[in-house]
Amino acid sequence: MRLLRGRVPAGITLERGERVLASAATRGGSHVAATTTALHVPTPEGGFTRVPWERVDHASWKDGWLHVQETSGGAEHHVRLTDPGSVPETVRERVTATVAVSHQARLPGGGKVRIAGRRPATGGDVRWSFVFEAGLDPDDPGLRAQAEQILEDLRRQTGL
Repeated sequence: MRLLRGRVPAGITLERGERVLASAATRGGSHVAATTTALHVPTPEGGFTRVPWERVDHASWKDGWLHVQETSGGAEHHVRLTDPGSVPETVRERVTATVAVSHQARLPGGGKVRIAGRRPATGGDVRWSFVFEAGLDPDDPGLRAQAEQILEDLRRQTGL
């Protein structure tokens, strides 16, 4: 069953001022809701996880599945939708709208890092994240220091 835009699926609690833009039923009998400020995805326990748009590193839609990766090595969410409606397009638009800066840089010690600056849908300061190239340890203090220096240069260049 496809839900109408604006209707809040059962079990989802919205924050003050948050509105549903698109929602869809899942194959598991739950729902996904894309709101003005976040994506609400079902949990295996029967509840929902609220993922603010600025915390979505990337999302994709393939073969009936919505795949969402949170920033900074956060959780991955994989949800099969029965009828996606406008959920995939809404997710793409909302995630893209949060991106203030996306910059890929070569690290002095070798390898690459992608630095993303995202502005919350509710406004406020830009939040920065690092995505290191596969094979690099994101917890390595030396790599993080190199990435922080690149970020400082990027912030000076962009004024953010």
